[in-house]
Amino acid sequence: MNVPENLKYTKDHEWLKVTGNEALVGITDFAQGELGDVVYLEIETVGETLEKEEALGSIEAVKTVSDIFMPVSGEIIEKNPKLESNPETVNKDPYGEGWMVKIKLANPGEVNELLSAADYKTLISA
Repeated sequence: MNVPENLKYTKDHEWLKVTGNEALVGITDFAQGELGDVVYLEIETVGETLEKEEALGSIEAVKTVSDIFMPVSGEIIEKNPKLESNPETVNKDPYGEGWMVKIKLANPGEVNELLSAADYKTLISA
């Protein structure tokens, strides 16, 4: 199971990669494995400011449909255009080309409340 050390994680299996006051958000390798083949993403929240743990969209896989949650509060400034025509990128490269949205952090201090890679590994192995 791939859990990059340079990211922060949520108990709901999202990851956050912070660069300055912006961050990329996606789902973890564990989450994409549990979902199965991703067939569609619905993200209609670009331009909106959402609170931590609010649903930013949904992900549809062959097995199920799940909400995607905000790891931290912020404004959704971009969604990954590649995923509209190639949603399976989430399965192939969840931490790279499979990112879902870019956000502008509303409260950078919330990042410190997220799980480290070690804590996330403990969560998924429990």
